[in-house]
Amino acid sequence: MSSIKPIKNDADLDAALKRIDEIFQAEPGTPEDDELGVLVVLVEDYEDKHYPIGPPTDPIAAIEFEMERRGLERSDLVPLIGSNRKVSEVLSGKRDITMPMARALHKHLDIPAETLLQEFCAEATAGVMVEDSDG
Repeated sequence: MSSIKPIKNDADLDAALKRIDEIFQAEPGTPEDDELGVLVVLVEDYEDKHYPIGPPTDPIAAIEFEMERRGLERSDLVPLIGSNRKVSEVLSGKRDITMPMARALHKHLDIPAETLLQEFCAEATAGVMVEDSDG
């Protein structure tokens, strides 16, 4: 078992990742398995502090990410957005997300409101605004 040290820079990170590759198949309960667990925690901590991944800045990408993460289909968004047509138009960028849609998506999918309410709209993707008039 090698000596475990804090990860202070990218060189330390590279060394830790190399060691993880070497012992990735360690048998459970062995010293290498313990070392692997500690190294993974150290790498995650360093990466979270030095290479944070922010929330999606595109509301459609955020919705699609949550759909994939939760195993949802477009039809699962109908209660939150309105109709199959509205879901399709929102996800294709042809329809803006309305305040009621944003509230429902925020409440039920935990998507940050600031992501849903940003200036990403139909003009940017399709060149046309679609009125919110269908039921």
